[in-house]
Amino acid sequence: MTKKNWALIFVALVLAVVYVVYFTDWFRPKVIVIHSASRETRNERRPGARAPLVVPVTFGFEKDWKLTGLEVVELSAWQTNHDIAPLWHLTTSSNSIPIKMFRYGQWIRGMKPAVAGTRAEELQPGVTYRLFVTAGSAHGQHDFTPIAP
Repeated sequence: MTKKNWALIFVALVLAVVYVVYFTDWFRPKVIVIHSASRETRNERRPGARAPLVVPVTFGFEKDWKLTGLEVVELSAWQTNHDIAPLWHLTTSSNSIPIKMFRYGQWIRGMKPAVAGTRAEELQPGVTYRLFVTAGSAHGQHDFTPIAP
């Protein structure tokens, strides 16, 4: 091969690398986009049960994700200490189902509490919380503030 052929091969390889890096998502981290909503629901409480402190918070994604981890922490405490105990922490070893929406504290099929026997702690109105979710190598986080009924 001549020098001209080697130069053309080199230029083609450089162009291919530039294309892959800048015009594909092969090397970009996968981000989970999360949104939340607080909506009043029908009062389905048992007679004699106390009223909830906050309106139920529902979280949703732009597409179905097989979650491998879910954690909710109080934002102000987390900003000073990343090792605080979460208010709600679910994990899965495998077999989680694809999910697009869930409510705070809901049992999600295929996931279990990180600490056996624990349940989601009650949220306080006006306090900002952060939700962290993972689905394999994809990560996402979302800040939300529950409101009083």
